[in-house]
Amino acid sequence: MFFSLAKRQRTGSVTMIQQAVARERLHIDVCGRTWAIERLGDLEALWANLGHGEFGQDERIPYWSELWPASMLLCGWLEENRQAISGKVCLDLGCGLGLTAIVASSFGARVLGMDYEPEALRYARENAVINDVGQPLWTAMDWRAPALKPGSIDFMWGGDIIYERRFFEPLRELFAYALAPQGRIWLGEPQRSVSLPAWQWLADNGWNVRKIVTRPVPTEGYTVTVNLWELSKADCL
Repeated sequence: MFFSLAKRQRTGSVTMIQQAVARERLHIDVCGRTWAIERLGDLEALWANLGHGEFGQDERIPYWSELWPASMLLCGWLEENRQAISGKVCLDLGCGLGLTAIVASSFGARVLGMDYEPEALRYARENAVINDVGQPLWTAMDWRAPALKPGSIDFMWGGDIIYERRFFEPLRELFAYALAPQGRIWLGEPQRSVSLPAWQWLADNGWNVRKIVTRPVPTEGYTVTVNLWELSKADCL
């Protein structure tokens, strides 16, 4: 086993709102097939009914209920690297609705789908069933306290996870701790000013950083320009 399980249970206003909101099914055309992804149908109602308690230090804003353009670009990159990830231990950081974890699992990767919100993992698990894909191992985990074995992850990726500066250091620590010596990290990032300093900062802190591609990604009626980055440990080339 490449990690030890650490789960959290919680109840609260967001969960109760979710139970009252109908679902919708999105159809996503990537990697040569159409993927069906279910989520909450009325996202505006969910966001509008958030209580003040959801906006603390550990904010409980349901970002996981969105399908982010960065994940779409990551799916294409996973397909290009399907042979590399097949049979390898992979970590999907902030897996949300589960799209990239499910796609990687369909390519034979041994995927750990990790999210801070247990409710996200319930949707992700059901989405794997809908798409008839072998279940990734879903776990609720805080990346500030990862229940992982050191150097156990061959590949890890995340779609739009560097959207606040306070995430830089805990993510760098997670990368250094969990990534195998010859491992690779792939991060999809919409072009935002807040994440712009992250790449040079990571390079200054012991990482090889390269931009793989910049591409416009159409999704849900609009287009977002997304960068795809690759990280590797500087002392392992």
